[in-house]
Amino acid sequence: MTEKIGKYVVIEGHDGTGKTTQIDRIRERLSEHSITSIELHEPASEENESVLIAAALRKIIKNGSLERDALTNLFLFSASRRELWRQLALPALERGEWVVAARNYYSTLAYQGYGEGLDIDVIHSMTKQATDKRYIKPDIAVILNLDDESERQKRIESRGELQDPDTFESKGDEFQQKVKDAYLAIAHSYEIPVLSASKSKSEVTDDIWNIIKQDI
Repeated sequence: MTEKIGKYVVIEGHDGTGKTTQIDRIRERLSEHSITSIELHEPASEENESVLIAAALRKIIKNGSLERDALTNLFLFSASRRELWRQLALPALERGEWVVAARNYYSTLAYQGYGEGLDIDVIHSMTKQATDKRYIKPDIAVILNLDDESERQKRIESRGELQDPDTFESKGDEFQQKVKDAYLAIAHSYEIPVLSASKSKSEVTDDIWNIIKQDI
């Protein structure tokens, strides 16, 4: 009898490209194929509150009123990332479940590297120390891209007002353009498929599923 092997799937992209929506839809598709999965959000989320330290760090990371620099952001993200991976993702993979994640360290490359100007080598070094080879090279990864900036902002605003000024969503157009460009550069460097997020939700799901189903 062949042992089940869990797979690590990453859905990446700028804020507002629909990552969380697609995670839910992809997990439904996996369930239809009798594949058990969990969802993972960096830096944590309500779905990952069982990892208490990551949930606590998320509140700090998301609070834009707390001044810090790019290196401090790297430390915060790496600490949260390590515990999510260690406490939640690895046990699931070892059980043969799939881990479907919104973001991984590609986001840190985009936001802290390209956006905030932190040395890419420093990010790679810290990520290697905080995680492992399985994390650094997902089984499947896609990047969602949305060319229409006004549509992206509309999607973010539809979430409602944030309690605190968000650390990254509140940054100006120049920063947001750097992040958008960063994802395309990362896709090229790491050979990650770029999918249009301007299509309907169903069409985006189909595009992602066409890549995932090759590994089932």
